[in-house]
Amino acid sequence: MLLTKNIQKHICFTESNVIDVLKKINENKSRIIFVVTEHGHLEGSISDGDVRRWLTEGKNLDLNALAKTVMNRNVKKFLVGTERSVIEKIFHTGVDCIPLIDDNGHLVQLAFQARSGFFLGNREISDNSPSFIIAEIGNNHQGSIELAKELVDHAVDANVDCVKFQMRNMKKLYKDSGKNDVSADLGAQYTLDLLSKFQLSTEELIEVFDYAKSKGVLPLCTPWDLESLKVLEEYGMSAYKVASADFTNFELLEAISNTGKPFFCSTGMSSESEIQESVAFLNGLGANYVLLHCNSTYPTPFKDVNLKYLTRLKEITGQLVGYSGHERGICIPVASIALGATVIEKHLTVDTSLEGTDHKVSLLPNELKDMVVQVRQVEEGLGSDKKPREVTQGELMNRENLAKSLVAIKDIQCGEIITRDLVEVKSPGQGLQPNRLNDLVGKKAERDIAKGSFFYMSDIVGQINKRNYKFNRPFGVPVRYHDFRKIIKDTNLDFVEFHLSYNDMKVDLSEYFNCEESMGFAVHSPELFANDHILDLCSDDPEYLNQSKALLQDVINITKQLNTYFPKTNDPVIVVNAGGWDSKGFIDEGLKAAKYQLIADALNDLDLKGVTIAIQTMPPFPWHFGGQSYHNLFVCADEIVSFCKKNPQIKICLDISHSMMSCNYYGWDLLEFVAKVAPYNVHLHIVDAKGVDGEGVAIGKGDVDFPALMKLLDEVNPKTQFIPEVWQGHKNGGEGFWSALEFLEKFN
Repeated sequence: MLLTKNIQKHICFTESNVIDVLKKINENKSRIIFVVTEHGHLEGSISDGDVRRWLTEGKNLDLNALAKTVMNRNVKKFLVGTERSVIEKIFHTGVDCIPLIDDNGHLVQLAFQARSGFFLGNREISDNSPSFIIAEIGNNHQGSIELAKELVDHAVDANVDCVKFQMRNMKKLYKDSGKNDVSADLGAQYTLDLLSKFQLSTEELIEVFDYAKSKGVLPLCTPWDLESLKVLEEYGMSAYKVASADFTNFELLEAISNTGKPFFCSTGMSSESEIQESVAFLNGLGANYVLLHCNSTYPTPFKDVNLKYLTRLKEITGQLVGYSGHERGICIPVASIALGATVIEKHLTVDTSLEGTDHKVSLLPNELKDMVVQVRQVEEGLGSDKKPREVTQGELMNRENLAKSLVAIKDIQCGEIITRDLVEVKSPGQGLQPNRLNDLVGKKAERDIAKGSFFYMSDIVGQINKRNYKFNRPFGVPVRYHDFRKIIKDTNLDFVEFHLSYNDMKVDLSEYFNCEESMGFAVHSPELFANDHILDLCSDDPEYLNQSKALLQDVINITKQLNTYFPKTNDPVIVVNAGGWDSKGFIDEGLKAAKYQLIADALNDLDLKGVTIAIQTMPPFPWHFGGQSYHNLFVCADEIVSFCKKNPQIKICLDISHSMMSCNYYGWDLLEFVAKVAPYNVHLHIVDAKGVDGEGVAIGKGDVDFPALMKLLDEVNPKTQFIPEVWQGHKNGGEGFWSALEFLEKFN
């Protein structure tokens, strides 16, 4: 059974429509959705069967019907903290998922029968969660409480989940009260000698546990005997570790299981039959535990690690598995992630030459930090084996530049049959992929195709023709100077948004405009300028910051020049990505206020008279020149509102795609996000998104609920201008824009 607080994919609101409910049921693969109020109060559930019943009984079927009209109000539920055995009895009746509520009836957890795992505090440990990383300090503190705390600090700096120690009652654990027996084997003598010198007292260990908590990291401990377990229980230890030496010690295993706490079991020194025997024993007790593959040699030769045993261990036991390593280096624990390790344990020291065998197999602080970084990178890179492969946004961008397309060898007239001798394959990949050659040949051209022009999918499936559209707000499309005339021809666009490249900054506007235009305009500032300079108005480098300000001032001046050709627009909008990106990670939360202030100060230094700066809402993982970045400025609605209140002259461009990706990443509600920023929004980019970085998805094919969104925008931003900022929408005369406008017009 898995208890999880990650309930977002498994809930809908009472006011959600049936279409949304069905989508969520398909996505979460659990065949059930729990219905809650906007405050999280559990009202009922909707299963596949409930939907079928409603479909067969309903007289006036309406997929826009509200969830509360379809739901089953008699949903089986339990209070948080209910004993596992009580919940598991319900599973035997055929129920797969049970909601757990607090005393006020709010849904806070879900219990799944078909999954394994548990929570340690707020940290989920399961096959679906990031691996739980333990820094094993053990006795590497050398008996010094100061060194123990220093090791805790190093572990915290490495971003581990847990620091682990060991507790022994020498009198209870060893014969003769642990006195060094001169007749004992040399190995036993050495171990007892180390323990006699490097133990911390119970009081000192508890002080270190409290210190770890004060630093925000979970302390755990290995009890080597029943008396130590009793002490740790009195302290309130939240979980335990069973050493390899005790994995066949059923008395201790039972005592730990009886605490009701989860625990981790190293399997070193045990044969497979012994492992299976211990697993059967623990399962009979209903214990929550993880098996850690381990070789108890110090250090373990790489040839003896046998890392592939992880997969067999999981297969033969059906339990969650992890890895506890005594080899040198970090490559083995990092590799264990790819084999299904949900927990990783590695020893930590400040000096590998200190006395004791553990130091020889321990990582130094910088090595532990590197291991954690690489583990998280591997986790991110693993992806899923449950979904078909999709072309990522980065690949789409590179396919544009590096792949090949079908190209016309000579001029082709509208109505002419496209034959094989009229088509060749050439780079770049901005048109129809070569694998569609046979689909293209034999089609009748529905447009004039110039020699050297790309073929597009519309040459196979039919052209999307632009026309006059009807919206109750100003609408436009993005353009460049060179395609402006072609794009606006035969349309009733209210305005255009000029997307400037850094080369466009150098052109003479009189080459493209020679009279006053009858439509409005906006400008999208470049992100990338000459010499690989990405605009950043909050850079900590004064020289870089000043260059960004100067470049944005150039954009402002060009916008004012454009305004002389487009006088219909007062204070034209300039869409700006203000900065705050980083290729290595998100800006620290504690530094964000200063970053926002840098942006405000930078804009105050510019001549903004006659223009309106609209800072674009951003996604968490935008694509910049050189690849994907991290971004957490102008991502959170509350931060955006706070910034705009402090800087009323600065407005917002609400990019629906960007904000949808942010909502997906942080678990926010898009409609709530839009409602919050609406008072400061002067310009809209309306386009779809999927997941946390799926910006290239076709409109209507992603996660945005357009009927609900457009209805809300009519209420909170009734006259705000918009463009469908479709990626590569300008191709083939702007067919992506016309397709998007056709789609959006339905919700007008």
